[in-house]
Amino acid sequence: MNLEELKTLYDFSGRTFVITGGTGVLGSEITRAVAGCHANVAVITRKPEAAEPLLKSIEKNKGRTRVVYGDVCETETLKKAADEIIKTFGRIDGLINGAGGNNPGATTNPQQNFFQLPQEALSWVLNLNLMGAVLPSQIFGKLLAEQREGVILNITSMNAFRPLTRIPAYSAAKAAVGNFTQWLAVHMAQEYSPKIRVNAVAPGFFLTEQNRFLLTDKETGELTTRGKKIIEHTPMGRFGEPEDLLGAVLWLLSPASKFVTGIVVPIDGGFSAYSGV
Repeated sequence: MNLEELKTLYDFSGRTFVITGGTGVLGSEITRAVAGCHANVAVITRKPEAAEPLLKSIEKNKGRTRVVYGDVCETETLKKAADEIIKTFGRIDGLINGAGGNNPGATTNPQQNFFQLPQEALSWVLNLNLMGAVLPSQIFGKLLAEQREGVILNITSMNAFRPLTRIPAYSAAKAAVGNFTQWLAVHMAQEYSPKIRVNAVAPGFFLTEQNRFLLTDKETGELTTRGKKIIEHTPMGRFGEPEDLLGAVLWLLSPASKFVTGIVVPIDGGFSAYSGV
């Protein structure tokens, strides 16, 4: 296969991808990349107005990009979103489950120990991160099953391999997403079609709105104690940048990985490989 043939593997012309969490720091970068590969893109969000900066950044692909209201934890909104996307683009070829996040109420700190974490906050984090991947996979995965081909890509976390201190619900939920990725990959291939693939990427430490001021000081921009520990344990010596995700994401969405399913790819600058010694 020559270079020109390889390039065609990443030309998504005529294909439609649904992205949840597509307005966040990492999700926006993925959305821009997929749109830049000539795909139709439907971004599902609870706050359509939050997508305006994203739409402006992909102005030349605006005709192939739609923002659709939906809540990843409410099945009925996802069904309506699916109907709207099918009406607009005719079919769906892939789903990227990027929605997720933590809640300060589910985080331990000097004022709130593990035994004081409220059930409501824990449930919120578990639902958003786990059910926020399961429910869209039910709705959009069914469409892939009916057409007997397509791809699902979950965004989990390095917490899926090794839990971090202070965030028990988030760590547990992301570990569950990794397990669910493997389960769904087998289920879809055996029960519906081997042309339906399910994989995940596990970002390491990227500066996002969620963790920025846990890792850097809000006033000085210097690393916090937690941020320093992370950099010291990362052989590449830096935080990830959003574009660092794109190679693995586009590979897993493309026919270049047509014999790959059920894997979780760490994108962590070597964090998971380093024992600290």
